[in-house]
Amino acid sequence: MEPKIIQGGKFSDHRGSISYVNGFSFANIERFYIISNSQENPIRAWQGHKLDAKNFYCFSGSFKIHFIKIDNWENPSKNLVIETVLVSESDSKIVHIPAGYANAIESLEVNSKLASFSTLPLGKVSEDDVRYPSDYWIINNGQ
Repeated sequence: MEPKIIQGGKFSDHRGSISYVNGFSFANIERFYIISNSQENPIRAWQGHKLDAKNFYCFSGSFKIHFIKIDNWENPSKNLVIETVLVSESDSKIVHIPAGYANAIESLEVNSKLASFSTLPLGKVSEDDVRYPSDYWIINNGQ
């Protein structure tokens, strides 16, 4: 499975607005987190998932979601290609990152909030979670 964008939309009228992603199913979601990076450390990197698929939705502010396909869990290549997707509160979409990838979450604005919906039950996280140093793959400002 490949990473994908599940595009939603936004509806506004005199009552206010509704953001939605009708193409996203919560059928396999086991848990969720709200991520808010600090100003001092706006990049949370690198966390890999052998079994867990991640789904990210921006509630406020904006983020860059960086991700790479892991080639070897014990000793991944330093030359893996970093893919990047921009998410913001004004663009209602979910970024789906399947199992087999590592990701880095970069806040672009103060007080940005990102939801992370996970498919793996909490009891199996210890079998899945692989962390790499934050500078293992270098995120360029131009991405």
